[in-house]
Amino acid sequence: AIDEPLAEDLARAAAEVASDAGVRGVLLASAHPKLFCPGLDLVALAGYDRASMERFMMSFAVTVWALYGLPKPVVAAVGGAAVAGGCILALTADHRVLKRGAPIGLNEVKVGVPLPWSVTRLLRATVHAPALGRIALLGRNFTDAEAVDLGLAHETAEAEGFEATCLARLDEFADKDPLALATTKAWLRESVLAEMMAHEGERVGAFLDGWFSEGTQER
Repeated sequence: AIDEPLAEDLARAAAEVASDAGVRGVLLASAHPKLFCPGLDLVALAGYDRASMERFMMSFAVTVWALYGLPKPVVAAVGGAAVAGGCILALTADHRVLKRGAPIGLNEVKVGVPLPWSVTRLLRATVHAPALGRIALLGRNFTDAEAVDLGLAHETAEAEGFEATCLARLDEFADKDPLALATTKAWLRESVLAEMMAHEGERVGAFLDGWFSEGTQER
């Protein structure tokens, strides 16, 4: 689950691999056998006041920017549930392999908070446009072929040989010329990143209003 130290560690790791010429690609994965990531660590964040929660949300936004803007190819090995913040992390990748039966989705509206500004930009740039309402406004989780059809995943893979499939996909990206890939990726994503960074700070208040509302706190 995503707490402040994990968000900071992910951003730091992204910066390290971005500057390391020896790294040709990144596999974003979890060591947990049934979870990719269950989202924000509600236990750790439950005691945060508004100022602390704003600090955390801006830290998480920086993490999203760092992963989405990483100049190396990133494959997300979604080997288990990737919900809410976990889905967000997966969406930053260039390619997402979803293990058969693993759920992926954004359930923020069910909890009572709006999607953060940067996440709405990420979602619009990543999933198929007609699917935006189903994913963002209904708060459902999706599996298998339906997740692929919506654009939440690029492919599914069976549990047996899952890691090998993910690494094979990463090898396809990492085999390309690093400069050509990094430049093309940067140009593809620069306008989305710029929009994220330009307005996250001014929009975070709406998320906090939802987070600290009575109904959401009860849920």
